Amino acid sequence: MPGTLVDLSVAARLRLRAFSRQLRGDLEPEPDLDGFERDVTAALARCPAVVAESKWIRLPSNEPPWRDTGVSVAGGEAVSLFAAGRTYASRPLDIWVAPKTQLWARIGERGPIRSSSRDTHTLRADSAGRLYVGNYFPNDWKDATGARLQDDVVYRSVSGEMRIVVIRWRGDALAGLDALVAAGDPHGVASSERERLALGPPAPPGWRYLWHLGDAEIFRPSTDPSGAPALCCKTHRDVGILQRDVAFPLRPDTELTWRWRVDALPGFMREDSVPSHDYLSIAIEFTNGLDLTYYWSKSLPVGAHFWCPLPNWKHREYHVVQRSGSAGLGEWHGERRNLHDDALRYFGAHPGDIVRAWLIAVSIFQRGSGACIYADIRLSGGGEQRTVL
Repeated sequence: MPGTLVDLSVAARLRLRAFSRQLRGDLEPEPDLDGFERDVTAALARCPAVVAESKWIRLPSNEPPWRDTGVSVAGGEAVSLFAAGRTYASRPLDIWVAPKTQLWARIGERGPIRSSSRDTHTLRADSAGRLYVGNYFPNDWKDATGARLQDDVVYRSVSGEMRIVVIRWRGDALAGLDALVAAGDPHGVASSERERLALGPPAPPGWRYLWHLGDAEIFRPSTDPSGAPALCCKTHRDVGILQRDVAFPLRPDTELTWRWRVDALPGFMREDSVPSHDYLSIAIEFTNGLDLTYYWSKSLPVGAHFWCPLPNWKHREYHVVQRSGSAGLGEWHGERRNLHDDALRYFGAHPGDIVRAWLIAVSIFQRGSGACIYADIRLSGGGEQRTVL
């Protein structure tokens, strides 16, 4: 089982990697927050006809939610947020997250809370209220109003800052973004947000992203070599859990089968430690809220298994290595698991029936890139079969 020695070994390798990058001059420079604020402010001044109000927020990463921006929004009004900065979990290990993971917002004191798949975000107010912004990592949301799962003391463990501009538009947000693009669009913020809005709903039809991790642009509809429906996964410096409701009994013969082609793994070391917990997987959630997730490991042997090392997930998610290493990457593989046997083995008790299927992609810790494609996801047992994908 993973433990302190594993964590120390992983940390040592990450520190060596960060040091080597520093010596080679390969470390990404920190964003110039003052330059970001100066450039965007100048561009906003060139399009006053579309900007009703703009306000800059300097949000330290160790500040618990929620910060009142002082911007009041009427029902139906739109506001856009452009952000830059980093939240460091560890500067020596070069582990940080970008605003697209860190920045959440809400209108009014009771939410609902909202996030974006990019460092840019546009919200339309359902009713009048003040706009609030808040840090997410390393806490997690307890409910959709923005209550936290852990004590706010956890924010003391991180450092960094986000620089955020809040723009209340005079009319349609797209018209405002178009005007900002015409005004020079420093740092590409307006064009990025315009592109994000044009993409439409981020989740493929019939699926949704896990609400308390937020939306992402990781999964897209695709096809397998035969033309059958598939889901493509591409992750880079982000995280997302795609979910689909599927009610199915957990009987002694209940099986999960799927095919996948994994082209690239997002991490470069074992995944059973917090700072190296980047992976691609398929998971099944049960009535009791626990989930089993099967993933392709970089180096752990097939059959290795462990509770999730992340503090907010360590009592709810169990990891099982389905495949390992570089052999077979880029090729299609068919998989089969007896969920009843696995649940009894790893949980020690019957977890109830199946309620959801998940696809998971994590690449925020080592900030690598992962890519795979899923097809033919099915549940079967007791003479029944259910097609998930």
